[in-house]
Amino acid sequence: MPRFMDKVRTLRLDDHRYYHQSRINQTLHLVSAVSFLYAYALLFTDPATAGLVGWLVGMVTRQSGHIFWEPRGHDHIHNVSYEYKESIKAGYNMHRKSVLIAVWLSIPVVLQVRPDLFGLIEPARDFAGFAHDTGIAWLFLGAAGLALRTVHLSLLRGPSWGFAWACKVLTDPFHNIDLYWKSPIALLRGELFDPMDDCVPDASH
Repeated sequence: MPRFMDKVRTLRLDDHRYYHQSRINQTLHLVSAVSFLYAYALLFTDPATAGLVGWLVGMVTRQSGHIFWEPRGHDHIHNVSYEYKESIKAGYNMHRKSVLIAVWLSIPVVLQVRPDLFGLIEPARDFAGFAHDTGIAWLFLGAAGLALRTVHLSLLRGPSWGFAWACKVLTDPFHNIDLYWKSPIALLRGELFDPMDDCVPDASH
């Protein structure tokens, strides 16, 4: 168990220092984390709404922070290239995210064209039914994305790394709140980037 938790901590540290230097991105992750905790609670009473909240609020705020605000050039804080960071990314790097986002956006389109999802479900009769089906489909997409990357990472690095990553992802909302609750304050003070004083710079790559 201590070794497993060391792997989780390593994944969290790499994610924080390499992909969360922008205070705007950190603040968006704080919003995302709160919405994901709300989605977690909804899983027990309204899974469809949980899927909608998780993707429309949680994922949109989270990924927009990465896409629009996080720097992609050479990382002068840790003296590593963006290509290096993408190559060691345990979870979804930008290429994998683009595929996942494309599938996410295609689901409502497919449900519009084929409301019965090729005979797998009862077709929705109104917008509420369409929203329900979309939410459930997005929920399954999230679970599938988590499971597939866990298996893939287990094959690449070993099962302990795969499950450590899954644990890290599922507990990210709690960890992000603990880590980034001060980010909006820093942003209001005009600090656009985290100086990463809590991280030790890497050796040159």
